[in-house]
Amino acid sequence: MSADAENARNAESRGETERKNESSAPAETEPLSLLQPGQRGKICAIELPGSMRGRVMEMGFTVGTVIEVVRFAPMGDPMELKVRGAHISLRKAEAAGIRVQRVSI
Repeated sequence: MSADAENARNAESRGETERKNESSAPAETEPLSLLQPGQRGKICAIELPGSMRGRVMEMGFTVGTVIEVVRFAPMGDPMELKVRGAHISLRKAEAAGIRVQRVSI
């Protein structure tokens, strides 16, 4: 293998590693779906597929935003969240793809 080809391959592998690190959440995060009513969390990462990711971001779920769990529906799904002063219902399956770090009230 030529030196140029090897350098290109090494650069590519470094790029892949950097991309993986950008999308991974810090170790002390947990899924939003695990928070209980009254608990708050700061969004650290959104790990949802394309269109779903865009939809939740349009509703105000962006990295750095603090969210409060208000309550769960009688059957446990969906959950009502307070985001930027608005009350939004989100399915637990969608909330599981949002990584948060707990913050004290």
